[in-house]
Amino acid sequence: MARVVPVCSSSKGNSVFVGDSSSGVLIDAGCSFKALKDGLKLCGIPFEAVRAVLITHEHIDHTKALSQLTKHTDLPIYASDGTAKRLICDGLVQPDTEIHGLSELKNISVDMDISFFHTPHDAAESVGYKLCFGEHRVACCTDLGYVTDEVRTNLLGCDTVYIEANYDPKLLNINPKYPVYLKKRISGDYGHLSNINSAEFCAQLVDSGARRLILGHLSQENNTPRMAYDTVEKKLKSFGMTCGIDYTIDVAPVTTDGKYIII
Repeated sequence: MARVVPVCSSSKGNSVFVGDSSSGVLIDAGCSFKALKDGLKLCGIPFEAVRAVLITHEHIDHTKALSQLTKHTDLPIYASDGTAKRLICDGLVQPDTEIHGLSELKNISVDMDISFFHTPHDAAESVGYKLCFGEHRVACCTDLGYVTDEVRTNLLGCDTVYIEANYDPKLLNINPKYPVYLKKRISGDYGHLSNINSAEFCAQLVDSGARRLILGHLSQENNTPRMAYDTVEKKLKSFGMTCGIDYTIDVAPVTTDGKYIII
């Protein structure tokens, strides 16, 4: 039974498992090593089921567990060339770690085809991933300031999409804790996707065949699960799409409570 397991999801930590109880891949490792193992176990996934770790980019909310992972396991780590250089230069992996390039994704010992696409984010070379197995097409796409043609080409036609809905513009604008430069960074072309921009893209995704939408990487400061869900559901309803019939929406939790999405 294939599933998508959001182990953690927020501006403080992100990690998603795609596969089943015997094999799969982990996309990012942004919580502690212990939280990662405990979260997978809570969702019925033994840690031994993880066959590889795919890194989207070098920011700490996506790489926190990497040093311990590369110290205590032999799991292969995959990343873009730009991200790999940052991981090594920033000491986010053990010094002798071999980071595999994305051209080697076909060598992962799992029963799925994995490809990647670039995302516009303020990182060295940020990417998202698409996983195809059986009749399933699953995409994981977070940390993007806007939807590029490359992103759109790779995600349209997927039946399950884990997509960013990071912030509500009004909450971000009135947040007294965030200086102006940070607000501009978040809302800029190399920042994050807002609820409304995510909703507009979700309408295109459902129109092209997506049936399971998973909203992820929500800001705990500038968003709420209810706001993200309602914004997407309202937009899709305006296009005549009915939640529960044409598609489903799940919001990834900050830390897993044991729930997962069957695909």
